[in-house]
Amino acid sequence: MTRKLTPHLPAACSRRDFLFRAGSGFGGLALSALLAEDGALAGEVRSPQSKVQGAGEGARVPSARARAKAVIFLFMVGGPSHIETFDPKPELDRLDGQQLPSSFGEIKSQFIKAGTPLMRSNWKFRKHGRSGIEVSELFPHLAGCVDDMAVIRSCYTESFVHAPAMYQMVSGRTLAGHPSMGSWVTYGLGSASRNLPAYCVLTQPEGLPEGGAPMWEAGYLPALYGGTLLRPGAAPILHLKPSPDVGREQQRRMLEYLREVNEQNLQPGETDLSARISAYELAFRMQQHAPEAVDLTRETEETRHLYGLDAAETREFGTRCLLARRLVERGVRFVQLFSGGGPVNTQWDAHDHVKENHEKLCRWTDKPIAGLLKDLKRRGLLEDTLVIWGSEFGRTPVTQNGRGRDHNPYGFTTWMAGGGVRGGTVYGATDEIGYRAVQDPVHPRDLHATLLHLLGLDPLRLTYLHNGRHERLTDFGGNVLEGIL
Repeated sequence: MTRKLTPHLPAACSRRDFLFRAGSGFGGLALSALLAEDGALAGEVRSPQSKVQGAGEGARVPSARARAKAVIFLFMVGGPSHIETFDPKPELDRLDGQQLPSSFGEIKSQFIKAGTPLMRSNWKFRKHGRSGIEVSELFPHLAGCVDDMAVIRSCYTESFVHAPAMYQMVSGRTLAGHPSMGSWVTYGLGSASRNLPAYCVLTQPEGLPEGGAPMWEAGYLPALYGGTLLRPGAAPILHLKPSPDVGREQQRRMLEYLREVNEQNLQPGETDLSARISAYELAFRMQQHAPEAVDLTRETEETRHLYGLDAAETREFGTRCLLARRLVERGVRFVQLFSGGGPVNTQWDAHDHVKENHEKLCRWTDKPIAGLLKDLKRRGLLEDTLVIWGSEFGRTPVTQNGRGRDHNPYGFTTWMAGGGVRGGTVYGATDEIGYRAVQDPVHPRDLHATLLHLLGLDPLRLTYLHNGRHERLTDFGGNVLEGIL
């Protein structure tokens, strides 16, 4: 018996709204974040790529030069002090308490006033590994991983205000509304998993960074390339558990019915949902596979200890680092993991007391990040997983209120590991007091160009036509950092 579709569906509701309203929003979850495996909507990609057999439906093979398949971006919200973490400055220590020499010019920042004295680092630096890279005693665990890291000491952005600097670090522009780097990556490569989001975001439980959702949204790219926000706690993805009153076969029939509804109302040339009638099917598969991906009880006690899950101070951040490894292990392309957010005392924004602030944040993150690198390496995943540690800016060499430091976008540190990066490398330098990048300055566009290059994507050919302009993640610039490859 042929089932007839009801003619009384509300025409005023768009198919996008229909998916978001139906099934308690589960279809909307699939549409907004899990559909990056779609190849049909990536028509503006300017690099020749072919389908990956057996992977996500829209997964595409990058060029043969690709070294990385996935990215984990560890974003330290608020701006860690580079001169107290990865950029030692003996001259600054010598000048402690003195006025800034005129040869360095004027310190420009958001809150400090002229005549504020210089302040030495609160911690000592020591050489580590075969490479002898100097790392602050704030990172006793991470210091053991320096031979896998390329430490870039000459980064700079163009705003000393949090949100614009954050936007520039993740999208290349200081204004919100442009696609994040995770969106560009999933747009260019598609998904390598049929059952999980291509782009996942793990935020601090206390709250979001100042930049908020634009830091992982798709901007003018199709919305399906935005990040999926995984929540803290036992259920990172909502609505995965089906209602006990609905059986699996009943769900299947519902999906078939919704497919018919969409096909009946498709308009010629409409690409927004025409290629995504299978959205519910993907969500259906997630109900089977996503719970396993986020179930950390399957990990050994040794692994849980490696990430610090057995200690109160490291448990929360360690849980997210371990979840990031499980996600990339199962084909997720891009994981954006934030340390800091919400109240200022849970951010790296050390205006008042840098010593107290950084000691706390480093206790939370040092062991988990080192555990992540070690775990990826021993599983053979670090070779094709690019790990990035960074922030929106650094801190000033002069003090604020005698104990803290103000924002400094003119010179700070980012590091990369794995995914084709040459470990045990130091790239670039700031001046003698750590204020400005003076050797091989690195703009966010250069970091983005390097990231795309390592993923096998041409930064100049990965474009999207928007308002008559072929937009790029790197816009009009961006140089690959050959010195760290």
